[in-house]
Amino acid sequence: MNNKLKISSHVAIGFMLFALFFGAGNLIFPAQLGQYSGTNMWPAVIGFLITGVGLPLLGILAMGFSGSKNLQELASRVHPIYGVFFTALLYLTIGPFFAAPRTGTVAFEVGIAPFVADGSEKIALFIFTLIFFLIALLFSAFPAKLVDNIGKLMAPALVVLLAILLLVAMFNPMGAIQAPEEAYQSGAFVKGFLEGYNTMDALASLVFAIIIITVIRSMGVTDNKKIFTEAAKSGIIAIVLLGAIYVGIAYLGATSVTTLGIFDTGGPVLSGAAGHYFGTFGNVMLAIVIILACLTTAIGLITANAEYFHTLFPKISYRKLVVFFSLITFIFANFGLANIITFSIPVLMFLYPLAIVLMLLTFLSPLFHHSQIVYVGTIAVTFLISIFDGLTALYGSLGIEDFGWMNPILNFYNSVLPLYDQGLGWLLPALITIVITSIVAWYQKVNVVQKA
Repeated sequence: MNNKLKISSHVAIGFMLFALFFGAGNLIFPAQLGQYSGTNMWPAVIGFLITGVGLPLLGILAMGFSGSKNLQELASRVHPIYGVFFTALLYLTIGPFFAAPRTGTVAFEVGIAPFVADGSEKIALFIFTLIFFLIALLFSAFPAKLVDNIGKLMAPALVVLLAILLLVAMFNPMGAIQAPEEAYQSGAFVKGFLEGYNTMDALASLVFAIIIITVIRSMGVTDNKKIFTEAAKSGIIAIVLLGAIYVGIAYLGATSVTTLGIFDTGGPVLSGAAGHYFGTFGNVMLAIVIILACLTTAIGLITANAEYFHTLFPKISYRKLVVFFSLITFIFANFGLANIITFSIPVLMFLYPLAIVLMLLTFLSPLFHHSQIVYVGTIAVTFLISIFDGLTALYGSLGIEDFGWMNPILNFYNSVLPLYDQGLGWLLPALITIVITSIVAWYQKVNVVQKA
């Protein structure tokens, strides 16, 4: 069967896709971007939307276009070992290393921190995350429909609360938009583009895509081209919703500085705005909804990681992996939201280019007849550049300026690679490598045909 989906089905899948991507953690980044970019908000937001909204859609479409059963199968087009390496690192990134701990810290920053006395934040964070991830562990170890039901309720509730908050902020802003901070005074677009990495949605899309594709197939669409088309139509709905929320929160952040001040993260911006407009009642309602929304996200991420690594290591039981990942997530959460974001940047600077290039290769694959040499060559070139982007960001996070053996390589990259100083030095070399290796693959195929 290759049925054409009805508009109602597109809407349903679109909202499902939106719910998958829409995590409370994502709310903090456009708020922070708005505060820091000030009068340069619009170019920054446009850059943010490309990586925070556009790339996740591209990831969904890439998986649909490829016909692959899962991410590991797609990444194995480079090499089976690379398929495991890339998939495992991606799962750990959106799981216990960064995204999952962030659910606990965001829930604390937005929901609990406004009610905690000064000087007691660390102990309060410890107690809260202990309870938070213990609950997540129990639900992950014993999956129940209750989690799905809570998630289905919390996503709409959070959207409604945000819509009210953002509309009030739009018609009654807290203050005038201020001059941008130093990081956004020039190159605001590229800065916003890179900030969009922090949502991790483009990485998650390569995992979530299978859920969406399965739903579309269950509705009678089996042809890969039609799956691609139907996913694109549904994706527009998710994009519009996500984009509108991101723009609204960024505007809220930009107009909040004179009243709330500048924060290290976006969490206090939302709680501060809720308190400003609706008092304690606003803080309490926002706290309840965000904590529950974060909890369902944490459960989903821990479950996904336990399921994937159980397939890699079947001798380790699913529940043991749930306990392990819950413990790691709890430990990392207690480093605090600012530290989690800071130390996630090196990994994202390394991983995102590889993910983007894999998506691009997926769409171009029919043109070079799925030749492995194109996949290997392009990923290798991207890897050699992005690994140094990640190391540079890591050294920066640690406050280390002397790169030692890296200096000659970095100097070379800076001198020959366009946009390298803006974190996009991998782009042109990847495109050139695709062209060159595609020509090589074409000649190889011609020679094989001639010999035959």
